[in-house]
Amino acid sequence: KNVSNEYKKNLDAETEILRRVQHKNIVRVHEVVDTPNFLFIVMELLTGGELFDRIVDRGCYTEKDAAELVRKIVEAIDYLHNVGICHRDLKPENLLLSSRENDVDVKIGDFGLSKIISKSVMMQTACGTPGYVAPEVLAATGYDKEVDLWSIGVITYILLCGFPPFYGDSVPVLFEQIMQGNYDYPMDYWGDVSAEAMDFIDRLLVVDKDKRMTAAQALQHPWLNGKANATVQLDVGKSLKSSVGQ
Repeated sequence: KNVSNEYKKNLDAETEILRRVQHKNIVRVHEVVDTPNFLFIVMELLTGGELFDRIVDRGCYTEKDAAELVRKIVEAIDYLHNVGICHRDLKPENLLLSSRENDVDVKIGDFGLSKIISKSVMMQTACGTPGYVAPEVLAATGYDKEVDLWSIGVITYILLCGFPPFYGDSVPVLFEQIMQGNYDYPMDYWGDVSAEAMDFIDRLLVVDKDKRMTAAQALQHPWLNGKANATVQLDVGKSLKSSVGQ
């Protein structure tokens, strides 16, 4: 009863989206009960915590493990895009694990910034989390579901080295790097990572959204289809612990 009309609109939008989606890698809403004073949302119980917190605890894992996680995220986003929904705020805090016993049963949550895609109206609201936001959002020229694939590129980069591709001493510097697509692969951290993994990222962190891979194309990429290195252990836990809050 105490929320503003604007917040109530956002809440209604999120619950409507959650009611519509049913995918094994997206948090499930079982019931929504709206009363004059309270809105009750009965959700799937997830006890595994945030994905990146688990990785910090685990310390090391293989590139193949990372590819398995990314594939599940891409499959979920492909599903959302096919039903006309753009998430718009993919980031580590929104990647949750079902239980403490499973390191790869990842679920996408937090649809507070999601938008039902209209063919006639390009989204123009500036939203998202700075380090994961796509260039076209910053350019304020209108954007579409391609923004989710850019965010997946950022998340994949972090999964493989423990720190983000774009960083700066200030938000304007960070945004300038993103707008220019200015990132690299320091050999001290990327020497053991496969060329296929870097190619996967390169095809997502493309400033021109029309040349960026779609979710369907990403699912066909060799890195998600057996080309990920399964032997070398990537020691990303320490780097991730210091950078995940950015």
